[in-house]
Amino acid sequence: MVTLYDAPADELIDELAAELDERLDEPDWAEFAKTGADRELPPEQEDFWARRAASLLRKVATDGPVGVERLSTEYGGTRDGSNRYQVAPSKTADASKNVIRTILQQLEDEGLVQKQGSDGRIVSGDGRALLDDTAGDVLEQLDRPELERYA
Repeated sequence: MVTLYDAPADELIDELAAELDERLDEPDWAEFAKTGADRELPPEQEDFWARRAASLLRKVATDGPVGVERLSTEYGGTRDGSNRYQVAPSKTADASKNVIRTILQQLEDEGLVQKQGSDGRIVSGDGRALLDDTAGDVLEQLDRPELERYA
């Protein structure tokens, strides 16, 4: 039986994003929102919402129970120090909590993620089945000889 840990993460997220694109609706404000304080512009990818949702679903499955604050830290980046001379050291900046929270709420409405008290969110049985089925599809399509033993 193939699990989400057997498939390469980038291939799994690509395939999962295609499936979630039909199930999740991108809010109207999403095309104007930055993904963090360290960004200058909103994302330019057409399927950004579905890709971030797929990535969050995988992250909740591997690290759960996990909350919005910790996910925001993991998806954050670094912002430069001083703008004028670049002499101040870079500082970490969290990702947009509103984007993460909204996607997690949509995944909850779809029945893929559920809350576990005050600990955070975990993947439900349907979410785990979606991830494992998608991982199986990914491994069938791969032409990488080093992964043949997992197929």
